[in-house]
Amino acid sequence: MADTEQETEQGTPGSGDGAAAKVAKEAARADRRAARLAKEIGAFARAHGGAEGQVAYIGERGARIVLVGADGGWGDLVAPSHAIATSAVEKAGITVHEDFDGDFAAKVTTGPYEWKRMAGIQIGGPKGA
Repeated sequence: MADTEQETEQGTPGSGDGAAAKVAKEAARADRRAARLAKEIGAFARAHGGAEGQVAYIGERGARIVLVGADGGWGDLVAPSHAIATSAVEKAGITVHEDFDGDFAAKVTTGPYEWKRMAGIQIGGPKGA
């Protein structure tokens, strides 16, 4: 009887251990992905004299991290989930905005390429552009 009680408390060999290992493995993978994204965010921030960001949910694809440098340069990264994106910006230590509007959006500097590209999209632009 004592053996049965002990098995019940500890679980039978293999019961649930695979699920726990899978969850731990997924958590470790997510942490590594967040660390890689944080490294990329840090590199962007160093190249642009600092950076601020915004995390936006983009559906099944995950979340988009929009970065704006102190010099007005901008870029983005895509994370497989909102949780990973949030973890990445926290690890990178940048300021995160709730929305991409107002003062934050005004910090973005666009050049001739962006204006030409935006105009081309609006009026049809050249084929293949």
